[in-house]
Amino acid sequence: MKRGALSTSITLLVLITSLLLLGGGSLLMDARIDSRLEERYRETLLAQARAAATVIELESEVPQAHGLLRPLGELFGGHGRIYYELRCKSQPIVRSYPAPPLIPGDWPDNVSTEPKFSELMHEGRPLGSVIFAFQGAINESSTLSARPFVPVRAGDATHDCQLLFQQDRRQFDDLLLDIDWILVISPLLALFIAFIAVPLIIRRGMRPMAQLVQSMDRIGPSAPGQRLAPTGLSELDPLVVRFNQVLERMDDGLARERQFASGLAHETRTRLAELRTLTEVELRYPTGRSMHQLLSEIGVISGELEATVTALLMLTRLQAGMDLPQPQRLDLAEWLERLVQRHRVQRDGASVVYDLQVADAPVLHTDPALLELVIGNLIGNAFAYAPKGDRVLLRADRMGFHIENAAPNLNGGDMPHLGQRFWRKQTEQGGHAGLGLALAMAAAQVLGMPLELSLSPEHRLHANLAWHGTRVH
Repeated sequence: MKRGALSTSITLLVLITSLLLLGGGSLLMDARIDSRLEERYRETLLAQARAAATVIELESEVPQAHGLLRPLGELFGGHGRIYYELRCKSQPIVRSYPAPPLIPGDWPDNVSTEPKFSELMHEGRPLGSVIFAFQGAINESSTLSARPFVPVRAGDATHDCQLLFQQDRRQFDDLLLDIDWILVISPLLALFIAFIAVPLIIRRGMRPMAQLVQSMDRIGPSAPGQRLAPTGLSELDPLVVRFNQVLERMDDGLARERQFASGLAHETRTRLAELRTLTEVELRYPTGRSMHQLLSEIGVISGELEATVTALLMLTRLQAGMDLPQPQRLDLAEWLERLVQRHRVQRDGASVVYDLQVADAPVLHTDPALLELVIGNLIGNAFAYAPKGDRVLLRADRMGFHIENAAPNLNGGDMPHLGQRFWRKQTEQGGHAGLGLALAMAAAQVLGMPLELSLSPEHRLHANLAWHGTRVH
């Protein structure tokens, strides 16, 4: 597996999760099994101890020399040795042979009827031990007289007895150890299988992803319009959609760059050629103009070039969505009066008059800079292209802004071209790159204000900007 591969991460995640679940489950099962088996073992040990007490009584009634009931361990199943010690009040102590090798700390002074279990170690061997007290009936025919678990009838004579019973529990501990190994090996075996199988399964399941990567590799500059086809998988189709959206945005960006470069070359080529011709003519065939006149003309050409580049950059940024509106409160009436005054020189040069109607102008919550880009260009175009002596109407109300001026040179076929880059009806018009209306439309789109241009039968151009989607006070 490669370092950092997705299959490695998933495999490690599966292994860690399996280890936690299986390991935790095994520990829980082991604790539960040990508890239940220990409980059953103690029940069995106690039952054997009570049975041993009865056997001891019988042994006391049978001559020991016969050896009929020894060894006791074989009587209770298994091969573990059994030790015991029986103490009855006013009776001799009876012990197994050999005697119990270890004595619990509670024996015989702290013994009650409640059985007490303990585990002792003798020469490396575990011994299960239980001690308890009971009332034994007096057997008239026996000197030992201990019948611990024969029901004592009313009126029977009894005496106090104590029993220590021990049994070798190696077989039981071996059984617990075998269960522990089973619980340990099973999760490890499952983890080993998962370690081998999971990477293979992941690689198998990620084949559609590999095919998708190959399809992505085939999309390059030579096939800009190519898109990924849906895979039919719910996990991958959102990725395909997002990737196609990124490609579309990249194509739009490339188109804007090409449009910017093409427009820049188209618009600056003529002016640069004009500038070069001016300098070459003056060097070879001096016209006799003063340096001040030459520099002034060069400055005008340079200023027009700068204005064209600035307008192109702004138009590209607006169309790319890089300039977002910064709304603020705007008193439209005062703002329009100041804006018209800034076009005073242009208006006076064109010898047109204007009629500004702002009595019903509202207070807007919009971006003044972008709004000036829209209305400023509309006013500039009206003053620049209106015939001499025309009256330009500017009206603002709660519905929008309206500007109207005479446009005798326009006809119906020109209307679709209005707003296109570098389109000019009058190509000889100096100082205009044909970007004003394009900028106005792009800024209006950013502001969310519909801008409509129409030509009346009287050849008057109407521009209507609606406050659509803008908060009006």
